[in-house]
Amino acid sequence: MSRFRPGRVIGISVGTLVILMIGVYGPATLLGPLPTAAVTLTTPDAPVAASTPALPAAGTSGILALTPVSEAADADTAAATDGAAALGATPIATGGGAEALPMASAAKIITALVVLDAKPLAVGEAGPAYSLVTADYQDYLDYTAEDARTVIVFPGESWTEREMLQAMILGSSNNHADTLARWAFGSVDAYLAAANEWLDANGMGDTTVVDANGLSDGSAGTGADLAGIAALAATNPVIADIIAKPASALVGQRGVNNTTAYLPDEGITGISRSYTDAGGVCFLFTAAVTVDTETFTFAGAFLGEPDYDTLTTDLTALMASARAGVTQLPVLTQGDAYATLTTEWGDTADAVVGTPKTRFGWQAATPGEAVVDLDAVATGRAGSSVGRVTVDAFGESVSSNLKLESSLTDPGPGWRLLHPIPLITALIDAQ
Repeated sequence: MSRFRPGRVIGISVGTLVILMIGVYGPATLLGPLPTAAVTLTTPDAPVAASTPALPAAGTSGILALTPVSEAADADTAAATDGAAALGATPIATGGGAEALPMASAAKIITALVVLDAKPLAVGEAGPAYSLVTADYQDYLDYTAEDARTVIVFPGESWTEREMLQAMILGSSNNHADTLARWAFGSVDAYLAAANEWLDANGMGDTTVVDANGLSDGSAGTGADLAGIAALAATNPVIADIIAKPASALVGQRGVNNTTAYLPDEGITGISRSYTDAGGVCFLFTAAVTVDTETFTFAGAFLGEPDYDTLTTDLTALMASARAGVTQLPVLTQGDAYATLTTEWGDTADAVVGTPKTRFGWQAATPGEAVVDLDAVATGRAGSSVGRVTVDAFGESVSSNLKLESSLTDPGPGWRLLHPIPLITALIDAQ
């Protein structure tokens, strides 16, 4: 007859528990998934500028990159795309002060843009005709008496919208600026209300117009805002066509000289060039630099230049800096680290750019903040792909793969058996 032995029961229970623990704990720790590495985002050093834009220390100035357009793109579509890109865009660089200064005839380019927004034209279209009234002729007489730029008109003669724009843009006609404002909006005051609302809506709140032609010191703007105006004018198909094809004559065979052109041999296309006692020399322009087979175009504004000799010197310096700085720029450089991965057992590895990406442009336009998308990684060999990094550069999204710079290795059975909690947690997370 067998007797009950408590010690034997306890021994069997303990042994069973040990066997179960070994059967479950061992596989769970030795064969289960490892906890994923912790991620710390890093920011690589910005690329060193080859040549930053040379801008005047006096006055106020700014330059703004124009988005490249495919040669196959329709002219109207291309202009609309670039114009939209210019709105609210960050300048490549600004110079001088940030306060608004008198803008002289740059105000007429605002008038052209606002009028065309209200009264659109197609490229080459003459547009509606307007019969000039006494007020238009009186403007001509008054401005002529003040020795301000004018293009002669007579009461009752007919001018098309395009002809009025040509006289104002190419001939810098002060009387035609007022005529356009009245024709499009009913009165100069109504135009001014619309123009200032347009400036605010387009992110140019530091710029104000108090007249249609810029003769008043109160029509003032910043270099940054006026660079945006130059960009919009350059990418407006009607304004660009007027500047590219100067009219030899307008109504009644009256010649109009192109007052906008300046330093074309430097690759500069003038949009507005003028002088007032308060504003000094004011110049809106675009410029192009070609490297190999690619061309980089930018818009610019210089306000408050003391004289034309200084303008020439400053523009020449700007173009020299552009020719030195425009190139294929490293946007995502191979080997640059955008994250560091650290495992529970102490291994670390950087996630680095695997495939370099460049974009044609000016070094001063640095890429935007990086967006890093990483896989959940516990181990991996050096060179294995672990995610992607994306930045905004020169108006487009640029992306590249991220690779492990060094290996993240398995910690081995010893670490696994001695660290059950992170392993069991990883096992539960994996379910």
